[in-house]
Amino acid sequence: MKRSSIGAASLAVFALSGAVHAQSSVTLYGIVDAGVEYVNHASNGGGAARLVSGGKNTSRFGFKGSEDLGGGLKAVFQLESGINIANGQLDDGPNALFDRRATVGLKSKTWGQVILGRTFTTTYDYMLPFDPMGYAPNYSWATSATATGGRKDGLFSRSANAVRYDGEFSGLKFGALYGFGNVPGSVKTSSKYDFGLGYERGAFAAAATFDRQNGAADSVTPADSTKYIQGIHAGASYDFGAAKVMAGYRNYRRAFNTAAKALRSDMYWLGGSYEFTPAISLIGAVYHQDIKDASDADPTLFSVRGNYSLSKRTTLYVSGGYAMAKHDQKVSLSRDLVGAADTQAGVTAGIQHRF
Repeated sequence: MKRSSIGAASLAVFALSGAVHAQSSVTLYGIVDAGVEYVNHASNGGGAARLVSGGKNTSRFGFKGSEDLGGGLKAVFQLESGINIANGQLDDGPNALFDRRATVGLKSKTWGQVILGRTFTTTYDYMLPFDPMGYAPNYSWATSATATGGRKDGLFSRSANAVRYDGEFSGLKFGALYGFGNVPGSVKTSSKYDFGLGYERGAFAAAATFDRQNGAADSVTPADSTKYIQGIHAGASYDFGAAKVMAGYRNYRRAFNTAAKALRSDMYWLGGSYEFTPAISLIGAVYHQDIKDASDADPTLFSVRGNYSLSKRTTLYVSGGYAMAKHDQKVSLSRDLVGAADTQAGVTAGIQHRF
């Protein structure tokens, strides 16, 4: 009888342990993406052939998990790091282990999700579905362009010291983010805020966002003369089935505490995708930036990419791009590089695996 009680108790503990374990989950995920690229006008010396990491999407790995707290409430976390496949180093620097994401928070079926930490912004996540090239380093300008001596006029993509809320209600979604400046004596200095509104019904989707990043010039250790950087975005898409069309817009303004004139520009893009078979698809897009200051570079990028899926996780791709700017201003196909001429053309062939 004693042995039977011990056995029953052991079985109960084992069952309870399994039930508790079943209420929690941790997932390892990532993207490994590499390719070979050739670009002309890479420098004053001519073109360049090189191995690139993340030609289609930035290579990364991460952990995410949740714990069921009951009543429709979950605790959630996510840690994510970029990887440079070309050299095996962290993509954002030697000390940036989880520079892409490092968050913890709560998620409810009723009221949405609140997370704290370093995270992608509301603008980034709300606008990503409307970029045909998916923010690809090779070749998309939806996050930023490179013209006029390296000027990017880019999208507010990530924030540290952030509190972010996301909720979705009957096809309408709302997001908001506040990034603390963490500067003693000043709540405003280096702080950031971001709001987004999205709608999806059937084949149609649209979103609009507003964000502002306050400068650090008023802090006890000034970092720059920027007063604020402000962005307004809008996007729309329609899914016809095999074909999908997308369009986006960004209004950018960077104001200074000095007498310098504000930097202003408008970015427009339009494109789409077509799925010939479940394994073969083609994507095309055009990006144009209207720069409002004296340089008037007004660069334009034409992009195309073909995908061939070997499986649900592994894809071969070939991307091509051509960028041009006015008035002899330098331009680059990639947002991460500075060009050496007023035109640049390139092609990338790569492979991507998701896990």
